[in-house]
Amino acid sequence: MDALWVTLPVVLVAALLLRWLRPTWYWLTFGVTFAAVRVLIRYRSVMDACGLTVPPSRWRLALARVANRPVPEARSPRILWLRPTATGLVLRLKLRPGQDAFDFSASSDRLRHSFSLHNVVSREIRSGVVELRMTGYDVLRRVRMPAVVPGEGLRVPVALREDGEVHYRDYRQVPHALNVGATQSGKSVYQRTLVAGLAPQNVALVGVDCKNGVELAPLAARFTALADNPDAAADLLAALVAYMGRVYELIRTEQRISVALPDAEITADIWDLPAHLRPVPVVLLVDEVAELALAANRAEEARRDQIVTHLVRLSQLGRAAGIYLEICGQRFGSELGKGITMLRAQLTGRTAHRVNDETSANMAFGDISPDAVLAAVQIDKERPGTAVAGDSSGGWSRIRAPHTTLRQAVDTCNAHAHRTPSIPELEPFRPAVPVRVLIGKVQPKTTPASAF
Repeated sequence: MDALWVTLPVVLVAALLLRWLRPTWYWLTFGVTFAAVRVLIRYRSVMDACGLTVPPSRWRLALARVANRPVPEARSPRILWLRPTATGLVLRLKLRPGQDAFDFSASSDRLRHSFSLHNVVSREIRSGVVELRMTGYDVLRRVRMPAVVPGEGLRVPVALREDGEVHYRDYRQVPHALNVGATQSGKSVYQRTLVAGLAPQNVALVGVDCKNGVELAPLAARFTALADNPDAAADLLAALVAYMGRVYELIRTEQRISVALPDAEITADIWDLPAHLRPVPVVLLVDEVAELALAANRAEEARRDQIVTHLVRLSQLGRAAGIYLEICGQRFGSELGKGITMLRAQLTGRTAHRVNDETSANMAFGDISPDAVLAAVQIDKERPGTAVAGDSSGGWSRIRAPHTTLRQAVDTCNAHAHRTPSIPELEPFRPAVPVRVLIGKVQPKTTPASAF
């Protein structure tokens, strides 16, 4: 008995220390068991309190009257299974007749308080089945990316979602995206993480950084082309449009439409071309779009119209040619001038870091989800890197990118500099990478691979 009274305080202190210093370890050792028991014990009462039950069916009421028994209780959704994860619990439910998956989404906040968990996210798996992903602690307070397989096929892990899952930037599924946020909100860190994830892949990186290249120039070893002022950006975008036209000519030549050709071999984009003919995909990163859209005189207005026209053309036609856009800016509204809203309509993916006003959040999510607008406005300024990510389907989630330092991103780009392809149309804009001297030896330059 004495040993028990000594062991209990030690275990309690160890649990408290783990909960503060290593929340993941605490969850896996103590928290997951307590949470699972709490959910199972409170399940029926919580479902009833949240209005997620259905009244008994008529035949059960009739049977109770015939047998002279009490009126049956309301029925809760049936639990299919409860599975623990490294960050929480996954509860899959079978809905009763008359229930809707939207009811669970609307009750997610009440479920979070009732089960004493940090967050509850509901999603529909299939007709009649809903999954509740519950996190036991704040996974975004200290972002620790799990050991995941490196991104492949232009699918890059860039952040951690509030439900503990990895958030990917998948260019094949969402070709173009918009990233907005105020100063010091974490846009640059998100961009560094994205570039570091793309560096090991077979892709050409093209950058437009009108802040004299201070954000993207350190990563120039992995960039095929880079423009650091609006005049150079206009010429670069024009060259990229010309390259897009050449890719379309290649696709048209290789379509080979005939009666004898199987349907699966007919292509309308680069991904169905033979591997030896397929052009390298291109990711265009624009660091501050407002610098491209602002104009102070007639000459700058003509340049601005040219730039916006090229961006709109790339966003409308670039996907099939393997050209993908990543547009960043503090604001992205109609005040930037003609054509901006047309460009925004082509940007399917939306990521909003902390913004200073609701209008800026509306620029990203006003046409998608009012709830996402509210979530973007409520991002705490003490948590840089936190953002709301969504797409035109209306779905959204809170994410936070890991803190990728500029040194880490530079080292990654330098290590994969040999993967930088050469595109003839963009060769005049290839950044000049300074030769690094290492212990008295000059590091040899690598010969870039050809685009096609």
